[in-house]
Amino acid sequence: MLQWLSIIVLAILACVTYGIVHDQFTARICVEYFTIGHPRVIPSDDPTLLGFVWGVLATWWVGVILGVPLATIARVGSRPPKTVGSLIPPVAILFVGTGALAFVAACVGYVAATNGWVQLVGSLAERVPREKHVPFLTDLWAHNASYLGGFVGGIILMIWVWRSRGRMAEAR
Repeated sequence: MLQWLSIIVLAILACVTYGIVHDQFTARICVEYFTIGHPRVIPSDDPTLLGFVWGVLATWWVGVILGVPLATIARVGSRPPKTVGSLIPPVAILFVGTGALAFVAACVGYVAATNGWVQLVGSLAERVPREKHVPFLTDLWAHNASYLGGFVGGIILMIWVWRSRGRMAEAR
């Protein structure tokens, strides 16, 4: 039970760490993404503080959603169980890959927004200063890619864990 809970804690800590690092970059690209595009949870425009606060708020629950099934797949059943330590490298790979995907998506979003292929619409277009539309969209693309990469990568990670446990059983 302790290993199962430790895997959940690993997933939460990994997601929160990723979120904080990711948001340190995106808050500097466009602070309005956090001050206008999100609810005002703190009365500050400081990108470091916003990146930290939103890095935690927007990702802790993702860690739970990743951690519970990952821990279950890693520990339940007759196959040899995975330890929390054995999952640190693949979880790190998941987040490095997600970060790379976010970077590429930010670049694509920047090019698409700069060329007018995508644009802010509705109340956001009115509330975000015109000169911040491209940076806002750049952040939006990076954030959406992070969620997508984490979701798809998390499923791939769970499949890998299950299969690796099967290979461990066969090797016995």
